[in-house]
Amino acid sequence: MDPQQTGHNYDALASWWLEQMKESTYGLAALERAMTFIEQGRQALDVGCGCEGRFFRVLAKRGFHCTGLDVSAEMIALASERYPDVSFAVGDICAWRLPQSYDVITAWDSLFHLPLEHHEAVVRKLCEGLAPKGVLLFSCGGVEEKGTIHGEFGGQRFEYSSLGVPEFANLFWRCGCAVYHLEYDQYPEKHAYFIVKKI
Repeated sequence: MDPQQTGHNYDALASWWLEQMKESTYGLAALERAMTFIEQGRQALDVGCGCEGRFFRVLAKRGFHCTGLDVSAEMIALASERYPDVSFAVGDICAWRLPQSYDVITAWDSLFHLPLEHHEAVVRKLCEGLAPKGVLLFSCGGVEEKGTIHGEFGGQRFEYSSLGVPEFANLFWRCGCAVYHLEYDQYPEKHAYFIVKKI
């Protein structure tokens, strides 16, 4: 699982993906739930933001200044055209340094493309990047054991990995975050999301 290759694969389908997702509300119910736990602040980071930007629309309406990060330059180019008030960066979250702390961080269907051995370090980085009482919305493969799989999407081959829901829950606690919500939101598909809060 090479993040740079993942970026190239998403470059190839960026325009197609924008057409597919123009009217999508996917993930917004989870984001709205996460927003109920945010007590303060106005800085938001979306990791693996893609090109469509539905999370930005919700966050901006709540008065947040948004930053979007994606490994795909084409995704960021399209998103930048759509959202000129958002700050964007092209980068691999494994190596990218958070320039500040954030009151809310979202990582929706993005970190499951990471090499398995990088999950713990990236989760630690995101938890450390939360402001006091900050909230992280994080989706993952809803499996019990760690592992990797591969599949095809938009004509491109992608690999996916997960530490498993129990290990992610333990990791969040070790990183100083409490799990406020865990949901298998697409059951019986193996997809889950966490809402965690820095304590």
